[in-house]
Amino acid sequence: MNKPLVAIVGKPNVGKSTFFNKVVGKKISIVDDFPGVTRDRLYADAEWCGKFFTLVDTGGLELKSTDQMWKHIQKQAEIAIETAQVIILFTDGKTGLTASDEEVAEKLRKSGKPVIVAVNKLENYDPQKLYEFYNLGLGEPFGISAEHGVGIGDLLDEVVSYFDKINFEEDADRVKIAIVGKPNAGKSSLCNKLLGIDRTIVSDIAGTTRDAIDSDFELDGIKYTLIDTAGIRKKHNVTEDLEYYSVLRALGAIRRADVCVYMIDSVEGITEQDVKILGYIHEQKKPSIVAMNKWDVVEKDSFTVNKFNDDLKEELKFMDYFIPIYVSAKTGLRTEKILSLCNKALENAKRHIPTGQLNDLIFDCVRANEPPSFNGKRLRINYVTQVGELPPTFAIFVNDENLMHFSYKRYIENSLRKAYDFSGTPINIVIREKEEYD
Repeated sequence: MNKPLVAIVGKPNVGKSTFFNKVVGKKISIVDDFPGVTRDRLYADAEWCGKFFTLVDTGGLELKSTDQMWKHIQKQAEIAIETAQVIILFTDGKTGLTASDEEVAEKLRKSGKPVIVAVNKLENYDPQKLYEFYNLGLGEPFGISAEHGVGIGDLLDEVVSYFDKINFEEDADRVKIAIVGKPNAGKSSLCNKLLGIDRTIVSDIAGTTRDAIDSDFELDGIKYTLIDTAGIRKKHNVTEDLEYYSVLRALGAIRRADVCVYMIDSVEGITEQDVKILGYIHEQKKPSIVAMNKWDVVEKDSFTVNKFNDDLKEELKFMDYFIPIYVSAKTGLRTEKILSLCNKALENAKRHIPTGQLNDLIFDCVRANEPPSFNGKRLRINYVTQVGELPPTFAIFVNDENLMHFSYKRYIENSLRKAYDFSGTPINIVIREKEEYD
């Protein structure tokens, strides 16, 4: 299910990062009085009154600055505006309305997106300090103090009020597959092979595909959208502005995909950068396929596949549910199997296990391997139920959640995977104390 994207934009040093950290409940964005500290867009999932959304923090906008750093920051914010469903314009109630605020507001008006004005740093609420912000022509401004948590609830009420008006229906019946990987891993070649046409430019020059390109098609009654993304390099290798912004869009493509196909150059083998990007896919809880490309040019013997599989398992211990496939996007070797594997991973991510079966399985696990104890108190599992899909999420109700050791939690996850096919998808296990729900 797609979550609405809420972008926080505004000039530098108005408290955007403080607000971001307050809403997501943990310190993710760096907070500093020096303008320009937030240089990258930072994403975090949040919830308000039962409505889930993704919050994105951006660097400060200085539209007239000629400094190269500010040009970077401005472009990042523009991408956030482009992809957001709702925008929060942050202003400074202490300094009052500025020409920069008016310039940013004019830019946001042209976006056609809902824009909510937050007037920050109003620890002591004073309506008179809000009046001048009506001049922005963006509706009623909200006076808040991000640092002290004042007025944030009212602001978020307004934000989530727009969510029911957001229409994701055009994407609902499509399987969105992001083709991701480092430059020159063969992503565009694979897209073209799956589509049967030269939809994207293919060349041996790393970084040819600059933006995420969507291609719609239908096969065997299933509608697909292939998202061909720019190659993702290490930051110190990203020297061109255009390539840097392409990386941001590629990470955005991972977020909005239903399934990710991560391509690795088999000749080069899995690298540290591959592991990092796959870690991002894992953090986003996306079903995933790992495609070892250029298999046609790898020197092979009867042990080669096993060696590659062992290397992948070692490097990807944190996501050992991945489905590997060895392909050649150039020759078409096994590429016809990729869509069926994507469908399988997505189907497993939607799998729902009846509560009765779950409890039978977990209690069998308990009998086979006694739960841990601490200071004479033993963990007792009272009840298990599935509370979500995409990814499958299971709530385990226990007598004391502090007694659930990570190794026992891992044991339960492995037991679930042995009993049911969850290949290709992460699963969530959340621990709850039964007393909280009595």
